[in-house]
Amino acid sequence: MIPPDWPFADASRFVESRPHRWHVQQIGAGPDLLLLHGAGGATHSWRGLAPLLAKDHRVTMIDLPGHGFTRLGRSGRSGLDPMAEDVTRLMERLDVTPAALIGHSAGAAVALRMALDAPRPVIAINGAFQEFEGLAGWLFPIMAKALALNPLTPIFFTAAGSPARTRRLLEGTGSRIDADGLALYHRLVSDRDHVGGALAMMANWSLERLIRRAPDLTAPVLLLTGAEDRAVDPKVSRAMADRLPGAELRQIAGHGHLLHETAPAEVAEAVGEFLGRAGVAPTG
Repeated sequence: MIPPDWPFADASRFVESRPHRWHVQQIGAGPDLLLLHGAGGATHSWRGLAPLLAKDHRVTMIDLPGHGFTRLGRSGRSGLDPMAEDVTRLMERLDVTPAALIGHSAGAAVALRMALDAPRPVIAINGAFQEFEGLAGWLFPIMAKALALNPLTPIFFTAAGSPARTRRLLEGTGSRIDADGLALYHRLVSDRDHVGGALAMMANWSLERLIRRAPDLTAPVLLLTGAEDRAVDPKVSRAMADRLPGAELRQIAGHGHLLHETAPAEVAEAVGEFLGRAGVAPTG
């Protein structure tokens, strides 16, 4: 059940597409845009940007497997490649052919992975395109997998949470969001299923193939970064821009990792200009 005060609740529905039960929201009319949130997020993160994009496009927002209100069918499908496959299958189930993909953080990696199979313009907002290095490269995935497999872990994380802790977590990304946004995030981190889904995603995540294949991507890509991002250093997007043959890089000053939430108008303007150059014409 979607809480009535959840952003775009009246546009919510559930769709069965193997192996998950997806939470889907669609607003607006025009060329299709697919919005993909990052790890630990949900459709609520587009609450400021989506209405701006929906003026000229039909916007489809989904909760990724295990996140928000999408129920994870199999935890083994939480890695990058299977997640991209499952999102593509969901789009076919919805009869949606996205004219462009917009992803935030880990969602940007999903978008690029999808574009490798079916080239289309991609907008990556503070894309998380960097593997862990050194000791963390092998230790963190093992720890995340162990945490995800322990049924007590999500209970521990949610029981230990508080609004103040959630605020510190978000501010640690270099972003300050409003009270309504903070309350929405706190609901998510207080939900053991959501926390378990985020842990499963981390346990199964690998960017090795995406990074290796990035030079093969023929679609245009806009890499948007917040200059104050403390979760994913902007240099990560600069490095990816060097690997992508059709990439543009743009940095927005004064904003952090949750750039699309703290500066939706600026992001919408950048997206609109890029889509125009990429030939994705708005309605009317």
